[in-house]
Amino acid sequence: MEKKRGFTAALALHISAKIPQLGFGVYKSPPELCAQSCLTAFECGYRHIDTAQFYGNEGEVGQAVHRSNVSRKDVFLTTKILSPGGSVDETYEQCLESVRKLDPREDGHVDLFLIHSPSPGSEGREKMWKALEGLYDEGKAKSIGVSNFGIGHIEEMKSFAKVWPPHVNQIELHPWLQQKEVVEYCERHGIVVEAYCPLVRNTKAEDGTLVGIARKHRVTPNQVLIRYCLQRNWVPLPKSDNPDRIRANSDVFGFGLDEDDMIALNGLDQGPKGAIVQAVDNS
Repeated sequence: MEKKRGFTAALALHISAKIPQLGFGVYKSPPELCAQSCLTAFECGYRHIDTAQFYGNEGEVGQAVHRSNVSRKDVFLTTKILSPGGSVDETYEQCLESVRKLDPREDGHVDLFLIHSPSPGSEGREKMWKALEGLYDEGKAKSIGVSNFGIGHIEEMKSFAKVWPPHVNQIELHPWLQQKEVVEYCERHGIVVEAYCPLVRNTKAEDGTLVGIARKHRVTPNQVLIRYCLQRNWVPLPKSDNPDRIRANSDVFGFGLDEDDMIALNGLDQGPKGAIVQAVDNS
């Protein structure tokens, strides 16, 4: 039974950097709650916060880092760009504004900057990646990656990318959507896999298999789902604005799932039908 993990657990990025394996997501966290939720997360031991331009709370995340007792060098900040500007330079400026919101110091940076979605099309993806490469070259982004990208999208990048492979691919992952093809591709190319919606937005809290495993270990179903991601070597990004749930979701290092548990959870995969947001397009 695996228990040898904690908040210091980190995965190696393709570069000489590491990413804390348990992250804290702030999707749809309203500005008036976001900063306090991040502060609670810091108190619980989280050192990895995942935001995005689309979320509208980058400034609040930055404020929480500034107000916390945690040194900036010990916090891993991720954000994302959803759509490009009219040119690579305009897109770069758009990204730079995110960096300023999250870390307004003169030498401010983010630790990971992602393209949020492949939806802007081939030309848009190229603009955004070249803008991120500019940030990466200047140290404004310590690593760069993608989100919701399938195999074809990542392969396409070879035609224009100076930095390849991307350091990270953040996709929806949980027992009901395991996206095996793209996960195996990422693992083969040294791309860290991040799991958004690891708690399935609480839609599976009464699933019999999940509840049975939770009872066996005397933990919550959400704790089992987070632990599952950790043992799959993914980076889960659980999200909550409820202080008690933030604390509970961080308490996942005192137990481990055994082989039978993992086999049972792996057996829940429904393929693309299991998505609550989206499965990637691997074509």
